[in-house]
Amino acid sequence: MDEQQKLANSKEVLAFLATEFPKCFSLQSEAKPLKIGIFHDLSQRLENDARLSKRLLRMSLRHYTSSWKYLASVKEGAHRIDLDGVDGDEVEKEHADHAATQLKESKAKAAEKRQELKKQAQDKKVPKSRANIPKKEDVAAKKPPERKVKQAAPKVKVRELVDDDMKVGVQVSVKVGSSPMPATITEVAKDGIQVQLNSGMTVKVQRAQLRLTI
Repeated sequence: MDEQQKLANSKEVLAFLATEFPKCFSLQSEAKPLKIGIFHDLSQRLENDARLSKRLLRMSLRHYTSSWKYLASVKEGAHRIDLDGVDGDEVEKEHADHAATQLKESKAKAAEKRQELKKQAQDKKVPKSRANIPKKEDVAAKKPPERKVKQAAPKVKVRELVDDDMKVGVQVSVKVGSSPMPATITEVAKDGIQVQLNSGMTVKVQRAQLRLTI
């Protein structure tokens, strides 16, 4: 590795430590409990090495000591080792119990995470339950009522009155107001034509206001 190239992450730092201190750090074989205060020893040994910072070194060391392989190695009576692999103090019961608890909790979290991912994968594959499919009668009930189309009244054909139509009793259509109304001619005079509406009202209108229904 280029001496000027800085280590970027914990993975690179642990690979570097396993190379520099192979009797202390192991990435492949079984791990061994580390000497208490190993970080201080590492800081002194690597004081002039510009490839890693103390912050990244501490974070990488924490990553190593929280791995399942390392936690499983911390057992009561096992010897802790220094950077050169030399046996030191034995692991105390308190530390062994703490490591065992951490290992159990870590495995439980991992199992819970696997179950959650498995459930999510199954949810994506399983089709929707038939219970969630609306029944035909429910769909029909929710369907808005059909709007009845109002049929247009048949168009009545009319024409203007001619002289022969100007007789009493002829049924006509007279425009009174905005719409024509059916009526009957009751009198034909020079000043106008008198008609009687179906309502019984009698009005006098001009010939131009009348139409004959065909």
